[in-house]
Amino acid sequence: MEELKSQLKTKEKLVNTLKDSINLKDEQISTLKDSLDLKNEQLKTLESSLELKNEKVATLEKSIKVKEQQIDEIKKSTVDQEVVEEKDKIIEELEEKVKLLNEELEKSDEDFERLEAEIEKIKDSTTASDAGIIDYTNAEISKEKIIEKMREVTGKALHNVMIAVPSIIDLQDLYLYEIRSSVIMKISCLINPGIEQHSELLEELESLDNISIRLYEGQDRYVVLRDGEELFFAVIGTDDQNYLTFHTRDPNHIKLFQSAVMETWLRSKKI
Repeated sequence: MEELKSQLKTKEKLVNTLKDSINLKDEQISTLKDSLDLKNEQLKTLESSLELKNEKVATLEKSIKVKEQQIDEIKKSTVDQEVVEEKDKIIEELEEKVKLLNEELEKSDEDFERLEAEIEKIKDSTTASDAGIIDYTNAEISKEKIIEKMREVTGKALHNVMIAVPSIIDLQDLYLYEIRSSVIMKISCLINPGIEQHSELLEELESLDNISIRLYEGQDRYVVLRDGEELFFAVIGTDDQNYLTFHTRDPNHIKLFQSAVMETWLRSKKI
């Protein structure tokens, strides 16, 4: 009998526990329902907002179409397409004329340069014929004139030039930076690494890809051979102002003295 009572109490406790669990579940379900209702309300609000946005977009699209139509009407009313095409055609014709004129101008420049060279050649030949044979034993020619002539010859270089001067300092007055970067230059001169100015100039010149420079200790000549077509040669005399100089574009002259020019380069030492 006592055992049955104990079992009955246990069953009652179990029933009460189940009731409590059911009540908790009911509360959870009620909470979920409330949450679901809230989400539904939020969804409806978002749907309403989206509809409003869509209406605004549609209104803007209509407004844009109206503006585009207005722009097209303005274009049609203010610009005649045939006129535009005609103007474009005229512009193209003018551009073609400008192109042809530029080509003619370039050709004229070339002709002008050729004429200048011929005039210079005539002047040089006339001067030489008037001067006759010159005795350079006591002739006075300044170093400034020598440098000036060298600068004139090197300035016309198109492909290559060989230069010899007594000292690297003399190269400063030849304005080598103004010569075309495509011109290959071979230079022979005295260089003393112990002198700061020599070292700085050497560093500057070696930074240029088109310049090769060697050490020449002769200190006895100023030489420029341009493109194998023009030669200037000045030999230093016993006096500071005495130079034996000649300037020629004659192929036979150049052929004869080219060995002396090459000798300067070959006798020079690589640095």
